[in-house]
Amino acid sequence: MTIKKTGSAHWEGSVKQGKGTVSSESGALKDQPYGFNTRFEDGAGTNPEELIGAAHASCFSMALSMMLGEAGHEPKAIDTTATVHLDKDDSGFSVTKVALVTKADVPGISEADFQSTAEKAKGGCPISKLFTAEISLEASLVN
Repeated sequence: MTIKKTGSAHWEGSVKQGKGTVSSESGALKDQPYGFNTRFEDGAGTNPEELIGAAHASCFSMALSMMLGEAGHEPKAIDTTATVHLDKDDSGFSVTKVALVTKADVPGISEADFQSTAEKAKGGCPISKLFTAEISLEASLVN
């Protein structure tokens, strides 16, 4: 079974003066602005790293909830933040790290069992797996 979800982006202009919008298939994001100023400065709008962070935090929280439930420990609440680190070196910019921080209210579970389950969720969530995934590209020049 394959589930396909799409996101899209539109960009106009040079990297520093240009601007773009990003949208999602569901409409949760609709023409949200992004650009150099939202990625490297504090401009209004979003950026790829923030979107990856939101996707990773939500995926991890769902995976943790599922795994806790399967172990008989239904969580009351899970709050996760994913901080995406974008670093520059001689070869350019790279995402070098994602730091997940989660706080969960899970009645009746031991600290050891919670930590073990959280580690399994970190490796098991599909977005965690994305960072080692094959990436394909189909490019067309239209002019």
